[in-house]
Amino acid sequence: MGFWRIPFDANEIDITLGEVHILDDRCKGCGYCIEYCPRQVLEFSDKFNKKGYHPPVVVNPNSCVNCHYCEVICAEFAIYSVEVV
Repeated sequence: MGFWRIPFDANEIDITLGEVHILDDRCKGCGYCIEYCPRQVLEFSDKFNKKGYHPPVVVNPNSCVNCHYCEVICAEFAIYSVEVV
């Protein structure tokens, strides 16, 4: 996405990278984490979990900025991200 202007301090901002962890058996397959991810890091997998749902899978691991949106939106606490140091 292109911006029509760039902030003055754009070069001083450190963007953190994250690593997404998914607890497959807790997932109910709602897809909120996939829909609300600003960087399209997740998509539905082809496999089924113990509940019979398709949990998400990480497809763009290098795009995660550790925003925690997936974590906040998940009603089942089935996903979380940690900062990559």
